[in-house]
Amino acid sequence: MSQTSLKQKKKNEPGMRYSKESLDAEKRKDPDKTGARLSTQGSQEIPVPNTDSRGYIVRNQWSRTSRSPSTGAPSVDEPRSRNSIAKVQLAPTSTATSRTSSASPSQHEASPPPQTSEKLSISQTPQTRPITQLDSQPPTPPEPEPNSRRTSKMYGGSEPWNLRETRDTKEVQLRDYAHSCDSRELIIPKSQYPRTPPTEWKSYVQRRLQYGTSVDMDQECLSEAQQRQRQQMEEDEVDEAYWTSVSMLYEKIPSCARPRPPKPKHAITIAVSSRALFNMVDDRRIYEEEGLEKYMEYQLTNENVILTPGPAFRFVKALQHVNSRLRDLYPEEQDLFDIVLMTNNHAQVGVRLINSVNHYGLLIDRFCLTGGKSPIGYLKAYLTNLYLSADSEKVQEAIKEGIASATMFAGAKDMAYCDTQLRVAFDGDAVLFSDESEHIAKEHGLDKFFQHETLFENKPLAQGPLKGFLEDLGKLQKKFYAKDERLLCPIRTYLVTARSAASSGARVLKTLRRWGLEIDEALFLAGAPKGPILVKIRPHIFFDDQMFHIESAQKFGTITAHVPYGIAQKRN
Repeated sequence: MSQTSLKQKKKNEPGMRYSKESLDAEKRKDPDKTGARLSTQGSQEIPVPNTDSRGYIVRNQWSRTSRSPSTGAPSVDEPRSRNSIAKVQLAPTSTATSRTSSASPSQHEASPPPQTSEKLSISQTPQTRPITQLDSQPPTPPEPEPNSRRTSKMYGGSEPWNLRETRDTKEVQLRDYAHSCDSRELIIPKSQYPRTPPTEWKSYVQRRLQYGTSVDMDQECLSEAQQRQRQQMEEDEVDEAYWTSVSMLYEKIPSCARPRPPKPKHAITIAVSSRALFNMVDDRRIYEEEGLEKYMEYQLTNENVILTPGPAFRFVKALQHVNSRLRDLYPEEQDLFDIVLMTNNHAQVGVRLINSVNHYGLLIDRFCLTGGKSPIGYLKAYLTNLYLSADSEKVQEAIKEGIASATMFAGAKDMAYCDTQLRVAFDGDAVLFSDESEHIAKEHGLDKFFQHETLFENKPLAQGPLKGFLEDLGKLQKKFYAKDERLLCPIRTYLVTARSAASSGARVLKTLRRWGLEIDEALFLAGAPKGPILVKIRPHIFFDDQMFHIESAQKFGTITAHVPYGIAQKRN
């Protein structure tokens, strides 16, 4: 090669470098739309313009950037003909040599400079050659030149060449990859099992039966917390099964509605001792003769032995009948009789008392067992309206505390009593009324007594200890009267007095009228014995302040209650 051709080659190197770089950039930007080259038999190579699918010429990729002095790329400001295209001549590289084997170094030496090729007209129609399989492949990226500022920007990144493809190429690749994934069959390893379809899912109880219980599991493999949790679950299951069986058992048992006791602030509280409610004469004898320990041992041994009825037993049964009638007329009624078992017995005796109460069907829900201590202090706490006991000393203590009380005595012989009506008989002086007239009769005789009563006929008598209980009975009677039950009222009251109706009876009746109380029957005996009259009445209880009247009625079988109040107690 001559020296002149070498100089010419060196002179054209910047243009050749620019041509190679611009061609590679165009191929990287749109490899699918890269134009084909035409090779001729001569030493010159005519470039083919890049066209899109509609036949339009694709402009140079550098047309949108400003011309750089270092790269020499064309500027957007320069006018450029649409029909003109630059002739690009590749430098002799290894890639170009492998593609066009017919090209020789002499041909590259004779190629015109790029300035002249830009002015060529498109009227020179090149002859196209068929695109070979080698041309359809993406071009190999050129090696970057370290001295070039342009190549350092283009290829200086660490990102590989295959990730710098265009958006269209990536979409095509992703679409092809998705198509290949759809056509691929999923192979399930044999160690895995197919998922159960939703239609075959079972409940927890059904699935749990397919597995072993906690007995089949190794307890050593479980932690202490897991063992406690599993044990708690088993206990809960046992309890649930137990209560299920119990509920089924109670559903089969016929319901027996037990009425609830009324509230104490509304109820008429009747406190009854164990010796007044039941016959405990033999038990009392053991206590007095052998002591408390033998008495306790006897009660524990015979706690399943039912006690026999005492003097207040029939009275309590009659009170419960009144409550039943009131609930029939007034289902939400609270003004009822509330019976409380008030005794100084030990709590160990309570089992026998409970068994006896339940045996006779008595509706006694409140018990007070003081264990040898006097129960008088609890009477006011229970809002007691009437206290009945077989111990006269305790009754006197209650009278001093202002509580209506009486000592119960059983009749000497049996008597038939009415079960559908509560019958209560009262003495007048020192029971319903005060002992004012008794003072005159005991100190000045009967004549002064009659004169005093005639003089103060219109003056009401002062109230006695049982006046409040008579008011309670009258209040309940009015409830039945309001329902037109006067003739069928389950409560009936009697006044049985030794007074004479002509001389002293008017003051008694006027006093009851002033109090707003009604007595169903008033019997003025004028000093005659009360026993025969009481046999005719057959009251469930008869209150009197004098013991000789109590003894007279007791001989005829009447259940009596002595009220230790007034001047008659001092004389006796």
